[in-house]
Amino acid sequence: APPAAPSDAAGRQMDDLSAVASLQTSDSEPPLMDAEMDGSGSGPDLGKVSVRTNLNETAFFFPQLVSNQDGVVKLEFKMPEALTKWRLLGFAHDAKLRSGYFDDSLVTAKDLMVQPNPPRFLREGDSIEFSVKVSNQSDKVQIGKVALHLLDARTEESVDLNYKNQETEKSFEIPAKESKSFTWLLQVPDGALPLIYKAVGGTEKISDGEQGILPVLSKRLLVTESIPLPIRGKTSREYKFKKLMDSGSSTTLKHQSLSLQMTSQPAWYAVLALPYLMEYPYACSEQTFNRLYANALAKHIASSDPKIRRVFETWRQIQPQALDSPLSKNQDVKTVLIEETPWLNDAENESQARRNVGLLFEENKLDAELASAMKRLAEMQKENGMWPWFPGGPDNEYLSLYIVTGFGRLKNLKVSVDETLAVRAVDRLDNWIRQQHEQILKTSKDPNANHLSSIIALYLYGRSFFLDSKPVANENQVALEYWKGQAAKYWLSVGNRQSQAHIALGLKRMGDLNTAKSIVASLKERSQTSDEMGMYWQDPENSWFWFHAPIESQALMIEAFDEVADDVTSVEDCKVWLLKQKQTRNWKTTKGTADAVYAVLLRGTNLLSSNALVEVSLAGEKVELQNVEAGTGFY
Repeated sequence: APPAAPSDAAGRQMDDLSAVASLQTSDSEPPLMDAEMDGSGSGPDLGKVSVRTNLNETAFFFPQLVSNQDGVVKLEFKMPEALTKWRLLGFAHDAKLRSGYFDDSLVTAKDLMVQPNPPRFLREGDSIEFSVKVSNQSDKVQIGKVALHLLDARTEESVDLNYKNQETEKSFEIPAKESKSFTWLLQVPDGALPLIYKAVGGTEKISDGEQGILPVLSKRLLVTESIPLPIRGKTSREYKFKKLMDSGSSTTLKHQSLSLQMTSQPAWYAVLALPYLMEYPYACSEQTFNRLYANALAKHIASSDPKIRRVFETWRQIQPQALDSPLSKNQDVKTVLIEETPWLNDAENESQARRNVGLLFEENKLDAELASAMKRLAEMQKENGMWPWFPGGPDNEYLSLYIVTGFGRLKNLKVSVDETLAVRAVDRLDNWIRQQHEQILKTSKDPNANHLSSIIALYLYGRSFFLDSKPVANENQVALEYWKGQAAKYWLSVGNRQSQAHIALGLKRMGDLNTAKSIVASLKERSQTSDEMGMYWQDPENSWFWFHAPIESQALMIEAFDEVADDVTSVEDCKVWLLKQKQTRNWKTTKGTADAVYAVLLRGTNLLSSNALVEVSLAGEKVELQNVEAGTGFY
């Protein structure tokens, strides 16, 4: 801090900056001074030794310092109680930015010093030599005793016998200016808890002591086995826990706990993901639209069924724990120290987002947020109907198609929302595909060759939502027919499932059902199915391209199997994989979350209004349902 004295006085002292440190270690007996013993001649009483406990490695003080008229600053702060050499650093400046610096050292010491050398931690079953050094800094021989005591950190009761520390005291005779080490052999017992070590020593005149805490680690490794128990539809399943049954013959394994968690209505996790879209902090066109999307969908869900609204009220007022993350509710995960795992932040963030569901579904807030997002999106739209990524940027056909497609999905879910912005963009996009067609006719030697791309596939899909409300203009009909023909002929060559599903849905809505069914049949042939993961694909689609995104691709699979093939079984199997990705983490991106929510809720709100619960019997004993969450049916 700048000196409060006049700057000329401060300036005179800058070249020869000095400090006086007044060392004060505690309000009671100063451990840095020699403590007198009883002096009765019967030997030192180590029970009266004051021990040092503040062993911090740095001495900290707030630099709110004021100089006197001579520009001298006096520092006063408490020193830690470690007996060692310290380095003192100082920097000062005045109002004219003249500065000075000093670097000095000081030593904290006593005539008799007891300095234990503890390990960082102990482990069950360890044998350890615990050493304590006794130093005589005086000018004469010191004769006395040194002791090591072990205490339970919770109760502060002696546990010396548990560690086989039977001879706690040892005698010493140390010449002047010399030191000597003493050791105690300790055996760490099983089931040991955190430990306090207390090393004290003294003569009839002087003494010292040091106390600290040692963690004790278990020699056992906690192994948690999680077994998924998938069940879909009205059916019964039986599972055998073979490893658990075989473990009964183990002579070393010790069982900790067995817990069961069931979620009867996992479709509700799609609703619980909506706050992520609403609260995402950035303001590009895509995320602005997704805020609009989340609020419009939330308003639709909240008003679609009185049961659903009652669920929200129950969460807010009666079962606030329902809004906690499943990860943070899992006591077994807490046992293995969730604080030290990379999942902690995910669990905390998800819990906070789920608590915000109560705010998200407030009717007044929904209306305000929806209007705000719509206004912002309209301001970002250009005169020609296209959107840039950020205001002032160039037109982006992909982003504009994504937003138009989002409006179309809301329309497909029968969500009431003003689609004026989307219709404006549709006009410009129709002109854009006509220009693409005209460019091919001018530059390509063979217009009938393969000119299909993923962006054209996305256009066919997005445009198909608005065929009734905004028919394709006559001047764009030739181009549309050309691209439909390209899609029907070359759909397999696009090489990614998301674009193939876009083509299947677009062609089906435009009248080419046969090609659409062929595409969906091909997709099904390439899929894999398992009880745990449902239906999924193992194609190598890890890349930066938008049409390889796994969550968005899986969402398209659900829509294609639902609308084109009317394959209820495949739809439910695909949803299983999608919900498994949400089981312990989010869907990673605003785009992925929006697409996943759309896919999970695609078959109507009946998934949310169901009250059916999964019933479980474990080892022949029926599990009694308690504290069942409203909505998700989690217990």
